[in-house]
Amino acid sequence: MNRVEIESFLRTFIPFFLTLELLTGIIFYKEYRNEVQNLEQTISYNMDICNFNPDDEQYACLDYEMEFYNENKKNYDRNFLRHHGLKPNTPYQADNLLYKYYLIPNTPGLHSRISYPIALYETHTSLFWQARLREFFLASVGVLILTFLFSLYSLSPLRHAFKLTQEFIKDILHDFNTPISSLLLNVKTLPKTKESYEKINRIEQSLNTILSLQENLKSYLKQHPKEKDHFELFKLVEERVEPLKNLYPNLTFSLYGNTLWLKSNQASVIRILDNLLINAAKYNRPDGRVEIRIKGHNLTISDTGKGIKHANKIFDRFYKEHER
Repeated sequence: MNRVEIESFLRTFIPFFLTLELLTGIIFYKEYRNEVQNLEQTISYNMDICNFNPDDEQYACLDYEMEFYNENKKNYDRNFLRHHGLKPNTPYQADNLLYKYYLIPNTPGLHSRISYPIALYETHTSLFWQARLREFFLASVGVLILTFLFSLYSLSPLRHAFKLTQEFIKDILHDFNTPISSLLLNVKTLPKTKESYEKINRIEQSLNTILSLQENLKSYLKQHPKEKDHFELFKLVEERVEPLKNLYPNLTFSLYGNTLWLKSNQASVIRILDNLLINAAKYNRPDGRVEIRIKGHNLTISDTGKGIKHANKIFDRFYKEHER
């Protein structure tokens, strides 16, 4: 996949996967909470059974303990519960125990306490959590595979359209190549007289620019990284300014600066320079000036035109201020 396809794939895959993962996590967490609630209800239910049948240690009361006195050997009477803000038949948690108080029948306000160890409770909840984590991991793998396949499927129309576009551009480039090459060969055979020398040179430069754009487009379609060239910027600017002096004889072009060697793609730099220089000349006033300065590592192109009214739009593709 090329860069555009990878970006489109990730924009589909990441939000879809994260959404499904969030929903899956919520579902498994709710299931875990339900298991914990069921465990707490079971513990409370077994306490009730132990209260009515304390001898049932084989089933419900195996891990439970019934007490009638606290650590100070005081009864769990009505005053004790009222002093500590406790109520009968209500579950509490303290001192590493889960417990409830029950009124002892045929006694004046005395209560018993049935407790269950917190350690056993936490062991059960830990097992529940581990089981849900394993299931969540397996579900996440399934969600990952499903999301990957769905993203590939949703990407197929884009890939098909991109392929058609590439084939169309390749056909155009192939059709353009023959007439442009023919024009360039014919121009080179023209006799270069003193009067026609500059005109023929301008035509050759224009045709070479078109061929350079063609090669850039071919390289882009093949997804080849642009090669970096080692060239001198001041000399390159001189070459790009020279044709403009003939196209705009009423303008004054001035080039100042020092030698600056660059390591970059020369064809791309030429496109940038041509765009800036042509705009500086095209939208200038009659008898205006275009100044190019190379100072240090900075290149500055200024002109005496009207300027750009909406400077924030200069990077919008094909933007033009027609009123200029």
